[in-house]
Amino acid sequence: MKHILIVEDDAENNQMLREYLESHGYTCTQAFSGSEGKLLFSMESFDLVLLDLMLPGIAGEELVSIFARKTPVIVLSAKSELDSKVNVLSAGADDYICKPFDLPELLVRIQVQLRRRTRDAGGREETLPEGRIYQYREWILNPDTLEMQACGRQIILTKHEFLILELLIRNPKRVFSKQMIYEYVWGEDYVADDKTINVHISNIRAKLKESGTDSYLQTVWGMGFKLC
Repeated sequence: MKHILIVEDDAENNQMLREYLESHGYTCTQAFSGSEGKLLFSMESFDLVLLDLMLPGIAGEELVSIFARKTPVIVLSAKSELDSKVNVLSAGADDYICKPFDLPELLVRIQVQLRRRTRDAGGREETLPEGRIYQYREWILNPDTLEMQACGRQIILTKHEFLILELLIRNPKRVFSKQMIYEYVWGEDYVADDKTINVHISNIRAKLKESGTDSYLQTVWGMGFKLC
């Protein structure tokens, strides 16, 4: 039985989500503040997190990257602005649903993320044996721990940032379009006007700048990105 953490400060909404999901066979743990959510996450294992953004204690935006390194995160927020969505997705969230939303739609999105997690785990088991390390010039990537080093420096990446670099480093010199990168990392159809890839590439370069290796990640204008 899949275990879901609900981090939502509105008691009525939180209870509604719990009752609906438990009626569909899920186990739920409730948190009513960001601080409580972070504490529970450190104490238990969850298969997915439903996360509000406007929370007392610790804001949801601060929790996304913490949760996303271990489990899928679906953000449920009244913030509908594009910048909010881009920022949260860049931090590692797997999906973003604007309030109000339909519970059946939420259920389907949860099922998609859980299937994707199972599929990805199976795929990695076949293609990434335990202990496998990827190295490219001054980069070292460890898929087991999602850790990266560049010129001996520890680089903290989100899950999506890591997967982008993993794709590129496994195929050095090959040009990948935005569509190819998006569908590999997110496992869903690419939206033609989506700026997510540009934002993630920019964030990766910024994190690599101090190591002097940001230039490894090259833009091929009109085509996509590759390592050089």
